[in-house]
Amino acid sequence: MPFRATVLTLYPEMFPGHLGMSLAGRALERGDWTLDPVQIRDFAEDRHHTVDDTPAGGGAGMVLKADVLARAIDGIPSGSDLPRLLMSPRGRPLTQSRAHALAEGPGALIVCGRFEGVDQRVIDGRGLEEISIGDYILSGGEPAALVLLDAVVRLLPGVMGNARSAESESFENGLLEYPHYTRPQEFEGIAIPDVLTSGHHGRIEAWRRSEALKLTRERRPDLIIGAKKNDDA
Repeated sequence: MPFRATVLTLYPEMFPGHLGMSLAGRALERGDWTLDPVQIRDFAEDRHHTVDDTPAGGGAGMVLKADVLARAIDGIPSGSDLPRLLMSPRGRPLTQSRAHALAEGPGALIVCGRFEGVDQRVIDGRGLEEISIGDYILSGGEPAALVLLDAVVRLLPGVMGNARSAESESFENGLLEYPHYTRPQEFEGIAIPDVLTSGHHGRIEAWRRSEALKLTRERRPDLIIGAKKNDDA
């Protein structure tokens, strides 16, 4: 059974986007995973197909209506079998481990928020898990959904040409990835580090580990702290 992605959105034409290209696109063509963008507006029952209304208590902007979105979620035949995700800046951060967990499952139902947010009653009533891709605001959940699916689809069996290429990537082992080099041997007066051309696999692995640790300490010390806390637990 292929990984099934159903995306509830006001802009289904944004999908598959870049996921229709390269490895993910070829996997989509092969049927390794499926993508079904669903127009939320189709579930509005008034003649204007209204999907939003003013926020209770006042304030700027509009809020995605609970009744319309609930009908959209309930209208997905396989929706009850899939994790229900809402792309939201207030959600838990998307991590590599969460991407792995999703890739090992049957798929996901992804809701793309718009406007000022989504009525809390549908979030609670339909068990939506809020997920964020970073501490910044986008115009809607569609780009975030594409990012999430990109992170997940590449982990599906057979999608990447060489599955081992993912093993040393950033976050896979709790560290940022080490620096990479390739020919030419010298570029603008800087040579490839000698250890990488030594043919000594043990030294190469030790160098890569050392460089990964150095980069992580410099750029993401929180990862080092988090790993230490896990070791001490």
